[in-house]
Amino acid sequence: MARKRVIKKKETMKATAAKEQAVVENVKAAAEKAVTEKAEKAAEEMETVKAAAEEIKTTAKETAKTAAKTAVKAAKEAKETVKKTAVKEAKEVAKKTAAKKTVKKDMKVRTFVEFYGKQVEEKEMIARVKKAWTKKGKKVGDIKTLELYVKPEEGAIYYVINAEETGSVEY
Repeated sequence: MARKRVIKKKETMKATAAKEQAVVENVKAAAEKAVTEKAEKAAEEMETVKAAAEEIKTTAKETAKTAAKTAVKAAKEAKETVKKTAVKEAKEVAKKTAAKKTVKKDMKVRTFVEFYGKQVEEKEMIARVKKAWTKKGKKVGDIKTLELYVKPEEGAIYYVINAEETGSVEY
């Protein structure tokens, strides 16, 4: 009888160990399943974050391109406005100078253009244009008319000689 009890006790212990082993395996399986689910969810979230980052990057590039194009357009418009204003002012100065010269022949006039600390006299502008003209192999005596357009922001003098030859010189 004692032997039967020992055998029965062993069988009970084996059954308990088998149950415990089954519980451990169930816990392991549940843990593995939970870890796998968490890993899959984290991977999905990572893909979502990557997609959002890519979208932000694309939007930033597009915004930068648009801003650059707008800045270039504004700069061109500003340049044209300054150019038109400078030409208009130069023409007015030239007209006033010509009018003054015709009114009084004995009056001496000196014209200067000043812009951001630079100063250039009308005589010097004419001399530079004549020098550029002669470098082209032409004679100063061939000049019948001379129109000067001063662009201080570029440091340039644009000229038209005899209503057909054009060019520019720096000052």
